[in-house]
Amino acid sequence: MEPFAPVVRPEDGGRHEGRERNEGTATAGTENGEKGRPMPVPVPLLADLRPWRRFAGLEAGFSTRLGGSSGAPWHSLNTGLHVGDDPDAVIRNRRSIAGRIGWPFEAWTSVSQVHGNRVYRVTAAVRGRGRERQEDAAAEADALITDVPGLLLVMYYADCVPVYFYDPEHEAVGLAHAGWKGIALDVVGETVRAMEAAFGSRPDRLYAAIGPSIGPCCYEVDEPVLQRLLPLAESLRKFGGSGGEALTVPARPGRAGANLKEFARRLMMKAGILPSRIEISRWCTGCRTDLFFSHRREGGRTGRMAAWLGIRP
Repeated sequence: MEPFAPVVRPEDGGRHEGRERNEGTATAGTENGEKGRPMPVPVPLLADLRPWRRFAGLEAGFSTRLGGSSGAPWHSLNTGLHVGDDPDAVIRNRRSIAGRIGWPFEAWTSVSQVHGNRVYRVTAAVRGRGRERQEDAAAEADALITDVPGLLLVMYYADCVPVYFYDPEHEAVGLAHAGWKGIALDVVGETVRAMEAAFGSRPDRLYAAIGPSIGPCCYEVDEPVLQRLLPLAESLRKFGGSGGEALTVPARPGRAGANLKEFARRLMMKAGILPSRIEISRWCTGCRTDLFFSHRREGGRTGRMAAWLGIRP
């Protein structure tokens, strides 16, 4: 079963069948207070991490591109402030998501993502940083960890891999952003090791999840990238198990399809996480641009989905 299946809730009125039908309705008032015609109100279509609902107080999920305020080419639930969209629309989208999942927007905490492997420990002192201004981000990093309830860790994606970690023994969480550079730099393992050092987390007791991201069907890489990924694929071969190939058979000389989700899974196992504790999304953001933004398939001019993870106070 897909762990990140988007949920259309009864109150949404079944209005998420496609890009043109992603709004609920609200009744507008006229200037003199009389009831006017119904006006569309965006309703964000979000995907809960369903298998983790059993963990009381844990909030984990991923947004789609549907149900927001942004215009083309960021239509419509863009959460990225750095892609050229109207900042006011992005903030409305972020607020809408926070409200939909029942969190105060003041808890929404972000960093500037730089395709590296730095892990940043989020404390109460930086709660809410980066939620309204990119320049206000808490740090430059590609992974966040915390054991502080009431902090909502949020990162942004449009093909890269969202990676979630949960330690139920120490009530700690981690969220990472893994593109091919982050995979090559093992941001996955760095996050696990940072949780070990900060919270005493034991890798074999962690739960992990890999969210919607681009698949090898849509992600062909060239020779310079292959030179970084081929040695890594070889070193991770023993962790293959029942997973797919990390690199597919080249479609043409000097190129191959990169399975970033499989790389992430094997890096989790290398770090000590048990395969039975890993959830993997089957969604390919490149194949499903009706549901997700895809930097690769949309020529780089598109929006960003948000991944979030937090412990309720």
